Amino acid sequence: MVKVITENRKASHDYFIEQKIEAGIKLTGTEIKSIRANKCNINDSYAIIKNGKIYILNMHISKYDYGTYYNHDETRTRELLMHQNEITKLFNRARLDGETLIPLRVYLKEGLCKIEIGVCKGKNKGDKREALKAEDARREARKALKDRNHF
Repeated sequence: MVKVITENRKASHDYFIEQKIEAGIKLTGTEIKSIRANKCNINDSYAIIKNGKIYILNMHISKYDYGTYYNHDETRTRELLMHQNEITKLFNRARLDGETLIPLRVYLKEGLCKIEIGVCKGKNKGDKREALKAEDARREARKALKDRNHF
């Protein structure tokens, strides 16, 4: 069973998502308790690969309310857990193709915290407008079908 904690809805508006990859996150005790309480935000975060390891930056996990002085730093850099061959493939795609690693959602899967990373290319202004027009057209079509089925 999967419980979605947070999603980055802005990512699909700002980027073309080429591929999605699941990774684990290395967390402290108070961080996982805050995540289980849905106090997590990934809207401005991104992933980098450094020294053969993958890290997520600017992921905000609120301080745990009942934590002591061992409470965590809210926006610290966290290591992601992936196999080395997956990290190498991502590094090559990011370096050669100019793609960006953006977190798409954080969720709990079988009691473990996972993050879905998207390999993305940036959209320009025209692409964003096209996506908004397509979404409006889909919304209008659904509304027309719904109205037609009521009669």
